[in-house]
Amino acid sequence: MAVGYRDYYKTLGVARDATQEEIQKAYRKLARKLHPDVNKDPKAEDQFKEINEANEVLKDPEKRQRYDQLGANWQSGQEFRPPPGWENRFHFGSGFGQGEPFGEGGFSDFFETLFGAGGLRQGRGPAGAQAWHHENFHQDGENHEAILSIPLEEAFHGGSKTLTMQAPTVTAQGQVVPRTRTIEVKIPAGILPGQKIRLAGQGGAGAGGGRRGDLYLKVEIPPHPVYQLHGRDLQMELKVAPWEAALGTEIEMETLAGRVTLKIPPGTASDRRLRLRGRGMPSPRGSGGDLYAVVKIMVPKRLSQQEKELFEQLREVSSYNPRK
Repeated sequence: MAVGYRDYYKTLGVARDATQEEIQKAYRKLARKLHPDVNKDPKAEDQFKEINEANEVLKDPEKRQRYDQLGANWQSGQEFRPPPGWENRFHFGSGFGQGEPFGEGGFSDFFETLFGAGGLRQGRGPAGAQAWHHENFHQDGENHEAILSIPLEEAFHGGSKTLTMQAPTVTAQGQVVPRTRTIEVKIPAGILPGQKIRLAGQGGAGAGGGRRGDLYLKVEIPPHPVYQLHGRDLQMELKVAPWEAALGTEIEMETLAGRVTLKIPPGTASDRRLRLRGRGMPSPRGSGGDLYAVVKIMVPKRLSQQEKELFEQLREVSSYNPRK
């Protein structure tokens, strides 16, 4: 029997080399748009059936591979006859091609010609035949992702933050309108750039009673005027006077973890990294990072008369040559 060929890729609006993720994303987008609970256009239900049929084949790598063996040269609506012996070439596993026919609202003749009138058993979920009876359709909402930019101090100490967000919402009449909502976000102490905070149920709305998706906040930390972040370690510049570096001293300094006293050993050279263990970014598991103070020896731009005389005396008595 000749039937009209169905281009499932065209039905979902994806390329033939689309990834499984791209196929599912396209299907979910169309399902939300064409679902009879949302779209009151009389044609929407037929289109809804078509995308479910396309998804039923393309979502499964085995079925998709066998569908692709028909070739890419067919055009939608073109008269199609399966190759001789097609029905005997492939085995689709237990239940496939053996279930009861779905009757009105079931698979197309094209689908049944390829895979058998039974196609699938009843009750296989939203992508199966029962999904076409919209009172039983359940579609979970999509997960969303947004950027959360927080200062280093907030990432270090953690805490709560109130966010105001706008998200598109589909009304009962099928209109998409912006909705403003306020979300309380708990920021764990020591969170790093690129890590995500999951807010369950704050993503896209589901359809047919499906659960809402989740919202993932990807953390960004802008550059800090004092500290640089390297993994969980922090680094800062520590300015010292020439005599402090030469003779050694102790310097009191503020850090994100509180006030500390740092010992400068005698003979400390510029760019030497002095480590403060455990004063870096905290970790929810195990020990945190360290803080490194990078020494920068600073020379006064203007010298008093006495300072100038002392430096001249030092030049006369010192045998130190930094270029050797």
